[in-house]
Amino acid sequence: MKLDITTLEGGSAGSVELSDAIFGLEPRADILARMVRYQLAKRRAGTHKSKGRSEVDRTRKKIYKQKGTGGARHGAASAPQFRGGGKAFGPIVRDHAHDLPKKVRALALRHALSSKAKDGGIIIIDDAKLSEPKTKVLLGHFGKLALSSALVIGGAEIDTNFGLAARSIPNVDVLPIQGINVYDILRRDKLVLTRAAVDALEARFT
Repeated sequence: MKLDITTLEGGSAGSVELSDAIFGLEPRADILARMVRYQLAKRRAGTHKSKGRSEVDRTRKKIYKQKGTGGARHGAASAPQFRGGGKAFGPIVRDHAHDLPKKVRALALRHALSSKAKDGGIIIIDDAKLSEPKTKVLLGHFGKLALSSALVIGGAEIDTNFGLAARSIPNVDVLPIQGINVYDILRRDKLVLTRAAVDALEARFT
């Protein structure tokens, strides 16, 4: 697959041949769904907590005698059916992460890249650098590239001026190549890759 390379100003900077083993697969929704579920589960804090009947601060005394009242038998006011009692089967602090094989995770990333390539959602730029950290300037560049919802993937390090200028633009994420992931690729309309990012992806998967 061959794509043109553009500059931030919208000019031409040559072309690049993308590997079909990375960008030319037939996307599988099931693999992408598994990966997104894995990512969202792993990022959950899991700090939710409610008190059970052994944790609420209520008397443990039997609230009334066992027999002769005509009512149900109860042993403590901390039982879940009473107001102020503990919650039955409530949430507890736990880790929501689950396992997903490393090969499946790597395959999911290639399918996400292929999905964007198939939809025409990949833009290749020569570099992501600015001479000054001005959001207005970067918005002008994005306007020339018709970008309103995009994930920008740079090289090993993000240019400081570019990162500062982009951080206040809504629906635009900027990540180094190490941070590329399936969820962020799919949640934005366009995937913007620098030439360095393309080289790093091909070196990673070939």
